[in-house]
Amino acid sequence: MSSILQSGRYKTARSIATGLVLVCGVSGCSEAGSETRVALPDLVDFNFDVKPILADRCFHCHGPDAAVRESELRLDTREGAFRELAGEPGAFAIVPGDLDASVLYRRISSDDPNERMPPPESHRTLAEHEIALLGRWIEQGAEWREHWAFIQPEKPPLPTATGAADAAPAGNEIDAFVEARLDREGLRPSPPADRATLLRRVTSDLTGLPPTLEELDAFLTDDSDDAYERAVDRLLASPAYGEKMALHWLDAARYADSHGYQDDVERSMWPWRDWVIHAFNENLPYDEFGSWQLAGDLVPDATPEQRLATGFNRNHMITQEGGVIEEEFRVAYVADRAATTATVFLGLTLDCARCHDHKFDPISQREYYGFFGFFNNVPEQGVIDYSTLAPDPAINLAYAEARASLPFLGSFPEGDTVRSMIMADIDSAPRPLHVLDRGRYDQPREPVEPGTPRAILSFGDRSPDRAGLAEWLFDPENPLTARVAVNRFWSIFFGRGIVHTINDFGNQGTIPSHPLLLDWLATSFIESGWDTKALLKTIVMSATYRQSSAASGDLLERDPDNILLARGPRFRLSGEALRDQVLAAGGLLVRDIGGPSVKPYQPEGIWSEKTGGGGGSLASY
Repeated sequence: MSSILQSGRYKTARSIATGLVLVCGVSGCSEAGSETRVALPDLVDFNFDVKPILADRCFHCHGPDAAVRESELRLDTREGAFRELAGEPGAFAIVPGDLDASVLYRRISSDDPNERMPPPESHRTLAEHEIALLGRWIEQGAEWREHWAFIQPEKPPLPTATGAADAAPAGNEIDAFVEARLDREGLRPSPPADRATLLRRVTSDLTGLPPTLEELDAFLTDDSDDAYERAVDRLLASPAYGEKMALHWLDAARYADSHGYQDDVERSMWPWRDWVIHAFNENLPYDEFGSWQLAGDLVPDATPEQRLATGFNRNHMITQEGGVIEEEFRVAYVADRAATTATVFLGLTLDCARCHDHKFDPISQREYYGFFGFFNNVPEQGVIDYSTLAPDPAINLAYAEARASLPFLGSFPEGDTVRSMIMADIDSAPRPLHVLDRGRYDQPREPVEPGTPRAILSFGDRSPDRAGLAEWLFDPENPLTARVAVNRFWSIFFGRGIVHTINDFGNQGTIPSHPLLLDWLATSFIESGWDTKALLKTIVMSATYRQSSAASGDLLERDPDNILLARGPRFRLSGEALRDQVLAAGGLLVRDIGGPSVKPYQPEGIWSEKTGGGGGSLASY
């Protein structure tokens, strides 16, 4: 077996035995020592060291998309990567343990521009340490694994730090994983934040509001061991907690009080918004919280609350323009629901497969339209006058009649009714479902059945409707749903997720900074019965969260984005939180929850001017 150094091809390798690679600038390495030594891992991990390189540099020409694939070589699958090269008998791109026989390594390390991969015209290049990583991986046997996010998480054992990260005792299991990573990096956690800062931080994160002076004084004078935990419990029980959590969910669900497009007519979706706040405050288990929003209307003997929850998939833009092609917009609405569901619950860019097979993830165009099929039987029409908020029997749109008997909806006049759009399926036979050529509504190709991407989890014999989809999503063996959920919640408290790309867990997304912690949180979340408040309490009770956010210049230079979590979180307030904190400080904040949205003052006629004379009921604001 040859080594990278012995092969003579890797010109900038220095002492591969010690795992150090010399990386020089484009003008070479100077006598003054303008060079960077990159440490290679002792054991190269496919998912976290090799796969990101292949995905970013190689998948465009050698990935899932057959339309642009070159030379029939695939590097996105085990079978493709290790099969004999077409037209080259006895040649293989990757030969485990043998660099000289591995054509892939020969091409990526070649000095010949006609031989080297990626080719210059691709505008993609491999850094020298990346070439070294791929070489070491091949030498070590080229172990292949499926994409990390598609592997069912297993609860990992708690790691043990070995000395560097011993500045403070671990608060809970989260800190064991964080401190182990700091230990490997030779870093220490920061000391705890002062008590006043900590109470302001946790109050803002859990409620979006500052603590009152009375709450702050009480906390500062309470020297009991459980003072902070009792403060956390009080905040989790606050009605403002549900408002704060709902804010993040409404953003993900593309909530709006109007339809968008050119006239932007007002619609009444606030009852669904109030349901979200209520669900968080009641700590509805996350699997029910998600399942009701996708298919609450399909629950046997569905309650008004369960039906109202399905407003989640009525939040998309809707046109009121005359002369549009109704089927074109109907298909657009269905595509929006499919894309939003995949993004929010699976962290996948499923919509990339609407016109062709996904270029980076193992999702075919056929599988996209199978997922699309779960939302294809909703009664709707492209052009509707929603300004009256009244259902049209000819269109048979589904509405929920929100009455004062649902107390979480807030107050409105006794006996009044407000209609809000919800989901339902048509009573007649299901609409035909086809792959659409290039995603065009009027170009159906081969027929398909509702289904899900096989690379994630088999759909099995579940019912081919939204209820079956919800069951599939919250199957404990689904590798994505719990991971994506805990990562979203984590980002609320640290300003970024363990996976920074919270909406993309695919091959083009970032790899997790703490993969074992992510899996511990995900599996614990499922074990708890999808208990959201318990998860959030674990996060804010950790010593990691309670650290001071002050940082030395050296730490800021080494980890400016606080990926390693060697200090407490520090990030900008959202616009909503900034507004509410200013109002609260001035004694002007109205703490009532629920009811129609409050709109800011607008000069008379401005809405009509900006919407071509339309605007429905908003035109008067």
